[in-house]
Amino acid sequence: MRNLFLITFFISLISLVSAETHTWYFKTGWVDANPDGQFDRKMIGFNDTWPLPTLRVKKGDRVNLYLINGFDDRNTSLHFHGMFQPGSSQMDGPEMITQCPIPPGETFLYNFTVGNQVGTYWYHSHTSGQYGDGMRGVFIIEDDDFPYEYDEEVVLTLGEHYHVYSDELQPAFLSRFNPTGAEPIPEALLFNETYNATWKVEPNKTYLLRIVNIGRFVSQYLWIEDHDFEIVEVDGIYVEKNTTDLLYITVAQRYSVLVHTKNSTDKNYAFMNRVDPDMLDVPGNLRENSTNTMEYDAGNAPVEENILEGDKNEQYFDDFYLKPLSKEKLLDDADYTITVDVQMDNLGDGVNYAFFNNLTFTPPRVPTLLTALSAGEHATNELVYGSNTNSFVLQKDDVVDIVLNNLDPGKHPFHLHGHVFQLIERHEAIDDDQDPVGYNSTDHAEWPEYPMIRDTVYVRPQSYIVMRFKADNPGVWFFHCHIEWHLDQGLAIQLIEDPMGIQNNETQQLTENHKQICEKGGIPWEGNAAGNSDNYLDLKSENLQHKRLPTGFTARGIIALVFSCVAGVLGLMAIAFYGMNDIADVEERVARDLDVDLDENSDEFVNEEISSSSIGNSSTNKH
Repeated sequence: MRNLFLITFFISLISLVSAETHTWYFKTGWVDANPDGQFDRKMIGFNDTWPLPTLRVKKGDRVNLYLINGFDDRNTSLHFHGMFQPGSSQMDGPEMITQCPIPPGETFLYNFTVGNQVGTYWYHSHTSGQYGDGMRGVFIIEDDDFPYEYDEEVVLTLGEHYHVYSDELQPAFLSRFNPTGAEPIPEALLFNETYNATWKVEPNKTYLLRIVNIGRFVSQYLWIEDHDFEIVEVDGIYVEKNTTDLLYITVAQRYSVLVHTKNSTDKNYAFMNRVDPDMLDVPGNLRENSTNTMEYDAGNAPVEENILEGDKNEQYFDDFYLKPLSKEKLLDDADYTITVDVQMDNLGDGVNYAFFNNLTFTPPRVPTLLTALSAGEHATNELVYGSNTNSFVLQKDDVVDIVLNNLDPGKHPFHLHGHVFQLIERHEAIDDDQDPVGYNSTDHAEWPEYPMIRDTVYVRPQSYIVMRFKADNPGVWFFHCHIEWHLDQGLAIQLIEDPMGIQNNETQQLTENHKQICEKGGIPWEGNAAGNSDNYLDLKSENLQHKRLPTGFTARGIIALVFSCVAGVLGLMAIAFYGMNDIADVEERVARDLDVDLDENSDEFVNEEISSSSIGNSSTNKH
């Protein structure tokens, strides 16, 4: 036993000695760009450069990232997607959840130690609209003991691109004039932040391809003509090898795959990415296929577009069947089950919102983590975190199930901060002409012995998923749809995990820099969701969602109402236009329509059947 202790001690000591500290200073700002080669616009870069750099660390390393808000008209923030942030929940990034937003001209220090994680991650702004405008990059935690052989590593990002800025797209999206909540359609798909890219390869090599969907909206299909992918990692979790010729990657998901090149260099091959067309509500200008080149020899003929035929796009590998290389078994039965129903609907302002259990996430006046730190014994009471925040308090080390019933006819990728989870059940899609199918605890599929583990999974239309994890990471963790439009609509809940453990951990206490950022932004760093620090159970003045529509109003009804109003306005405009213009021969036209004669020598009408006096008499009669 003593020898085991010594071995563990020396391994820990070696890790501490070998750990590095990475210090980065990044200033946000707008950078001239043309990602798809079709339209000049500015993207959000760091230090006057875009795309953003790929950051590399190793487990146990220290990160000091100084984010300088170079904007003069907006706040900002930064989230390290997929990283657990043990003991450093305040460095997780979502504004008004774990931190105050960073005001213009201010600097926030993201200061944390990389936990026991390896693999492919990414970082992005968690301030609405900013990562869609370019504030996103890849974050790699390197592993000296990578379990598979390869010759060279390559990073590949997927995404979509809008020519219009988020400042214009978002208010048009969250508008009563968009009552169905149709998402804005992008103009192009991006491949390593460009369009029609070229990947130069060498023959007879094995490449480790780290693939990250850094988009804000659409899932993408990915394939290489006459080549296969061997999946070896998803979302930072090593898996048993699985071979496929077609990947399906939702926003925020990551895949590491091995690609083996051919011995011959006599041909180049199409490397295709394609949008999932089922996610597009309305036709747009999006080029649905993007043809990139896997180039063996620049002298070869250019590649031709390689399109999926028939229902080939439905034959992608289902990540549900991935098995973790660690052989981690299904966790014990849940101690606590959170059941949430997903639905899109309109509120009294006519806007289409997204709901968990009839609540659309409405941000608190004090960031939730700051409430947990300041609420004392009340921190275990869900009430202090707000009535419109969908907050759930978790007990330390509980096994937790999230049962998510999707009542919506769309697909949704859901991401959990601070954890990975086991996906233990995912039901097939249900057609929108049928009723949604919800989870039934007494009648469900058999759960796998070694469930797939990751931090972002998708639910199919009108069906459900069941996720399981252990609450062993005290902090405040966001759970939300990673389609940014849906997060803007309010599709989120928050988990307050072991609040007393948060309070009692010295590394969780607010930094002085964090307090200053809150003060600069005029946001309290103590108090409940309403900003009340005198009485944590008094939620007067908390932020609330809009009131419900009167009974009977639906999205279709709103559409009808909107178009009726538009038609009415156009009709009035037409009347006004023609009413204010002279009409030639107006007397003759009226006389003809009324079947009367017009005396050429007078301006008076003469009617053979009804005299003017009889009209006058009839108008004074009482009936």
